[in-house]
Amino acid sequence: MKEKIKVTGVPETMIQTLYARAKETKKDNAKIRDDIAVEIVEKLDYDFSKADSDKAMESGVIARTIVLDSMVEKYLNEHPDTIVINIGCGLDTRCYRMKEKYISWYNVDLPETIEIRGRFLEEKGPIYQIAKSAMDISYTGSITYNGDNVLVIIEGLSMYLSENDVKQIFSIIEKSFKTATVMIETMSPFCVKHIKEKSIEGSNAKFKWGVKKGRELEKIVPEFTWKKDISLVEGMKKMMPIYNVIGKIPVVKNISNKIVVMEKL
Repeated sequence: MKEKIKVTGVPETMIQTLYARAKETKKDNAKIRDDIAVEIVEKLDYDFSKADSDKAMESGVIARTIVLDSMVEKYLNEHPDTIVINIGCGLDTRCYRMKEKYISWYNVDLPETIEIRGRFLEEKGPIYQIAKSAMDISYTGSITYNGDNVLVIIEGLSMYLSENDVKQIFSIIEKSFKTATVMIETMSPFCVKHIKEKSIEGSNAKFKWGVKKGRELEKIVPEFTWKKDISLVEGMKKMMPIYNVIGKIPVVKNISNKIVVMEKL
């Protein structure tokens, strides 16, 4: 019996991204492997026809997975004493791909999302689920923290938030942890204004916020220092070699989503 999932708005995006990762995994020349995504998709009663035709969403998700997996793995290899906080986790499975590289991993999302996640992923230490908004400081009370190294991942979320929401998320991180590194995916203002996700058309998830360059975040969250931007073009290069050429075109680089690394030391 397949599980019927009824979600709308931003939580619906987690079904689309899960499907994109599962679909890529099943290809002969797959650029990522997410066997857990394949297992979950096979259990879902959900109409994936829109996701199937949304090639831009699909390639963006795979490019982002390639880039962030590489960045997170490198970081954890260099800092094995790390607590990872995955904000807006949805049905993300990176915690399994990075197994045994961290002290503990906390998947944080809204209660309705964690309820769905809990149906498919029964997580217990060192992987935990926290059913709270990342804008509610009480979520940090569920984290066992002894001054350890903290890595926060914010993937596929910031573009649906307001600037004040982003400030609030960073403010809670700043107040709760002595030091922290944040890897946040950002969208360009051009894409926020002109791009729509076909796979969730009709849903009330809309792009709202973006920055041209990650360095702009220093003005928004001055307690954090900008370290670098990694364009998702880097992931596209692994998928389509032509991006080694077109990825050098300034307009392509400028409008591509980026993973911005911010540090509070």
